[in-house]
Amino acid sequence: MGGALLVAGTTSDAGKSVLAAGLCRRLTRLGVRTAPFKAQNMSNNSVVTVEGGEIGRAQALQAAACGLEPSVRFNPVLLKPGGDRSSQVVVLGKAVGEVSALSYRERKAELMTTVLSTLDGLRRDFDAVVCEGAGSPTEINLRADDIANMGLARAADLPVIVVGDIDRGGIFAHLFGTLALLDPADQALVCGFVVNKFRGDPALLEPGLRQLDALTGRPVLGVLPWREELWLDAEDSLSYTADGVIGRPAPPHGDQWLRVAVVRLPRISNATDVEALACEPGVSVRFVTEPSRLADADLVVVPGTKATVSDLAWLRATGLADAIARHDGPVLGVCGGFQMLGRTIEDAVESRAGTVEGLGLLDVDIRFEPEKTLHRPHGEALGEPVTGYEIHHGRVVRSTGQGLVTLPDGTPEGVLAGRVAGTHWHGLLENDGFRRAFLRWAAGHAGRDGFTPAPDTDFAGRRAAQLDLLGDLVADHLDTDAVLALLERGAPAGLRVVPPAGAPPIA
Repeated sequence: MGGALLVAGTTSDAGKSVLAAGLCRRLTRLGVRTAPFKAQNMSNNSVVTVEGGEIGRAQALQAAACGLEPSVRFNPVLLKPGGDRSSQVVVLGKAVGEVSALSYRERKAELMTTVLSTLDGLRRDFDAVVCEGAGSPTEINLRADDIANMGLARAADLPVIVVGDIDRGGIFAHLFGTLALLDPADQALVCGFVVNKFRGDPALLEPGLRQLDALTGRPVLGVLPWREELWLDAEDSLSYTADGVIGRPAPPHGDQWLRVAVVRLPRISNATDVEALACEPGVSVRFVTEPSRLADADLVVVPGTKATVSDLAWLRATGLADAIARHDGPVLGVCGGFQMLGRTIEDAVESRAGTVEGLGLLDVDIRFEPEKTLHRPHGEALGEPVTGYEIHHGRVVRSTGQGLVTLPDGTPEGVLAGRVAGTHWHGLLENDGFRRAFLRWAAGHAGRDGFTPAPDTDFAGRRAAQLDLLGDLVADHLDTDAVLALLERGAPAGLRVVPPAGAPPIA
């Protein structure tokens, strides 16, 4: 049976996903047959797998780092938040219902059985499995029924590496405190630390690393430097800050910029759709949350959402709905955003609000169905071959006008009506030829005659280069031999227990 280890983090967004992806890339390059695994993910950024299921996008990226297609085996439990207190539960790729935070805890025992059997299957089929934790392993209020962090590590006897983000500040307190609040049996599996996003002189950091080792009896296995290139495929939609520019826009290929405003919906999903635009020279992509930010935008994008009707109400409450309707340039709606641009939405599934009016920019009626569409289609759009993936409950029940995509059997998908376009397809903009044609269409409707799409932007190549960079960072800055030893032999015996070590709370 293959070895496995768990990458845990001091906080959300500490670097678990990128470290796991880097380890996957590094091990695969060394000839180790490697698979990723995340027992339980909470994210609205997801993809469709080869089996026609749904998993978190980070595990799909980690699978790519291993040279694998995404599979439901890599993320057996996915929680998709639809509100502040409820989430859709996806088990082995299929939605199985809605839960609150409290009711979900009652289901964790049965889910742990699924998690462990899936991990066992991967360990039989691969030499190594790189597991990613969720949030922090020291969420002591949730430890009793944890299935993603130390609960998983204990049940499967996994050695654990803890990564912390030094860019947030307080790295030594984060790493030491994470270990110290675990009970002795959990601490026995924590084998070392990784510092992420370091910038500065390593000599200034070194004394602190030695002292952390002396205090805990555990080494710092690596210090990964900050790299500006690592911005694609953010795991957490919260990483997309309001009114923030995406990526590192390069100067225009022509003599004008194209300014893109992406509405930062409260329950935004698959926000990564617009990252392909942000890779283009001369395209400035910004998330926006209030109407004035649309005033100077050339293209407005309404992205996907896990709560279409609720986020449509938010658009109206904030004044963004009126701003989108008044925008005299091109508008693109993707998935939930496409549904919002239509005439009506009949929803007895997600919000159970019945029939509500859309923004009316497209002559489309939508009806939500209980069975979710999960599909990896292909076709042609704007004269270019395209692929994508669909994850949605809403179905088009009436539509007029030209389709944006034409399927192989001639069936239209989405709508292209003048300056407004909509599609249920995620990933459409990742098709290089289509993206260039779409940018020409958008620039024409925006009056940006001086904008010229670059002829050679390779989005898949950019993503592969990012994975290669992660592999290089792990190779150059992480003790790979120590990682291989953990995979082969597990956690070493006799690791020091650091107080208070899960002491009972003070009454």
